[in-house]
Amino acid sequence: MEWLESLVFWHWWILAGVLLIIELTAPVFFFLWLGMAAAATGLLMLVFPGMAVEVQLVLFAVLSIVAVIAWRRYREARPVVSDQPNLNRRGQQYEGRVFTLDRPIENGIGKITVDDSTWRVKGPDLPAGAKVRVAGVEGVVFVVEPFTG
Repeated sequence: MEWLESLVFWHWWILAGVLLIIELTAPVFFFLWLGMAAAATGLLMLVFPGMAVEVQLVLFAVLSIVAVIAWRRYREARPVVSDQPNLNRRGQQYEGRVFTLDRPIENGIGKITVDDSTWRVKGPDLPAGAKVRVAGVEGVVFVVEPFTG
């Protein structure tokens, strides 16, 4: 572990680069903040080159925690607003729409055809051909109610 005693600023910048590459390949938004903390630690090492290894590691840990917490607070205070909030929640897109049952609802389960796909429905027993309104979604099953309108 003697090499650990000879850490200089560019070692931290290499770590920052590696963490940023991991961020690009991983499907999470987490390693960016660790990379920023490593880059900041390297910058502080450039300004204060005699910093002990223990201080560097603690500084990196503290900066990482602060960066992650700051990002989460920022994100919670400013949620993403979308003109299509159900874009990746396909089932919720159909809430409130009316469909005709393809198969009757028997024992609480039936089927409807929506566009080019078939969906299971859950609701009160109804005959095939009855109109139902989608009241909600449980996983990949529509919760329906009889449509009277």
